[in-house]
Amino acid sequence: MRFAVIGAGGVGGYFGARLASSGEDVMFTARGAHLEAMQHGGLHVIAPDTTLHVSPGRCMGSPAEIGPVDTVFFCVKSYDTERAAAALTPLLHASTVIISLQNGIDNEDTLRRVLPGSTVFGGVAYIYSTISRPGEVTVAAGPRKIVFGPVDGTTRDRARALEIRDVCSRAGIPAEVPTDIIAALWRKFIFITGAGGITALTRLTLGEILAVNQTKDLLADAMRETAAVARAQRVEVEDRYVESVFDTLARFSNTTRSSLYYDLERGKPLEIEALAGTVVRLGAAHGIPTPVNRTVYASLLPYHLHNSEIIP
Repeated sequence: MRFAVIGAGGVGGYFGARLASSGEDVMFTARGAHLEAMQHGGLHVIAPDTTLHVSPGRCMGSPAEIGPVDTVFFCVKSYDTERAAAALTPLLHASTVIISLQNGIDNEDTLRRVLPGSTVFGGVAYIYSTISRPGEVTVAAGPRKIVFGPVDGTTRDRARALEIRDVCSRAGIPAEVPTDIIAALWRKFIFITGAGGITALTRLTLGEILAVNQTKDLLADAMRETAAVARAQRVEVEDRYVESVFDTLARFSNTTRSSLYYDLERGKPLEIEALAGTVVRLGAAHGIPTPVNRTVYASLLPYHLHNSEIIP
């Protein structure tokens, strides 16, 4: 199976490298200093249990240099979805599947709008990883799996999803195809919006946040606000979902921060509109108060606008 990884950062870099190391035909795109380093020395992935290397010849600057593929792992930042989607046409043939592995709950809608008639799957990546330096991705301990599937597809689409799942499994990537990918997207969204916002706002690791009851409660309140919005959107979320998140976190060391924090630290644009901003907007539409997410959004939005050169 031929893959293209669009955005070889922490998510795409790791999962694409696993596929490539198993013998799959995988091509990668990136930008800037990260791309330059990859084209010179390849992509290096450092995980707790393995080190992977992708050769420089598989690292490109644009989809036009790759040609048609069977599966696209679409891993760009949510604010870049429309621009990056418009460049995907050279990758597509009649049965190409595009799997969004992005933060947020509406990237799939954008992909289908920009690329009408294409097959787009929703996807969720569970991984703690980041670009540690140009040409290098570092992965922390914790889950490293993907969940994906058709948003409203046919039996043929589900069969295709299962085929891709099996390829991932053979590459050592735990992969699942749920019956309700929308619910899976929202469950990840509830967690990443809360954890991303609070780690960026406090500049603390998850472990440091969880160690102080007041700050842990703040994170819980942020997630509960998003869960309430999800239910208003007619998404099924378990009553104890937030508690189950804390149960899961208790099994790990939680020495990591979020991608939102790392982008803030590095002076990059932030996915704040796709995360807390979306919660605030949907909450207002449904008449649901979202004070914690509103505080996170208002506090971090100026950094995003400044780093995007929208305001000086």
